[in-house]
Amino acid sequence: MTYKASFRVWRGDAGGGELHDFTVEVNDGEVVLDVLHRIQATQASDLAVRWNCKAGKCGSCSAEVNGRPRLLCMTRMSTFAENEVVTVTPMRTFPVIRDLVTDVSFNYAKAREIPAFAPPPDLAPGEYRMQQVDVERSQEFRKCIECFLCQNVCHVIRDHEDNKQHYAGPRYLMRIAELEMHPLDVADRREAAQAEHGLGYCNITKCCTEVCPEGIHITDNALIPMKERVADKRYDPLVWLGTNLFRRRKGR
Repeated sequence: MTYKASFRVWRGDAGGGELHDFTVEVNDGEVVLDVLHRIQATQASDLAVRWNCKAGKCGSCSAEVNGRPRLLCMTRMSTFAENEVVTVTPMRTFPVIRDLVTDVSFNYAKAREIPAFAPPPDLAPGEYRMQQVDVERSQEFRKCIECFLCQNVCHVIRDHEDNKQHYAGPRYLMRIAELEMHPLDVADRREAAQAEHGLGYCNITKCCTEVCPEGIHITDNALIPMKERVADKRYDPLVWLGTNLFRRRKGR
């Protein structure tokens, strides 16, 4: 089945831009990225769109389709009515480079701020042992393809540019949670999560979970448990007492 679809695609750069209208052929089984490639081939050869694997695993083709953050290669045209106008715009949270391509270097800067895995100093890599339940917890978080859709949709930085300096965003708070929950990581990451990476800014609206193409339960399995660990350390009197007694013993 073939039909003509109406597309509106944002064209421009950091200095500004506007939506351009295209009428383009759509074939059965195609995704939005297929149609954008056809627009490139037939009507706008200089259209900039980032992509790589076209299999939903590289995270490169993130954009917004009809206002919702999506992977272009995983958004099937069959989800839209044939007479529906499909509007494609760049991710709103990050600076535009050109057309649908945005500068996502903010995310790499935040990644560099997180200290790496810190195993016990007296264990060699071949001596690591973990329970299966701990392996499975980390495996869910490691499904992340770094499409940055969760970062893009998080209103803490989407609507408040000034927060970017103080807030790592759901993707990297999840990374901190993964390390904090890891049974072989000896670093205490709770205070840094709150004070340096802005965990307190998150108000658990679950918008990050809703757009995750890998179905990771970012809010329920990472952010909320991390908030609970921070609260335990700061406010639970038994945890406070145990921590301070342990410190005193170590200091003797």
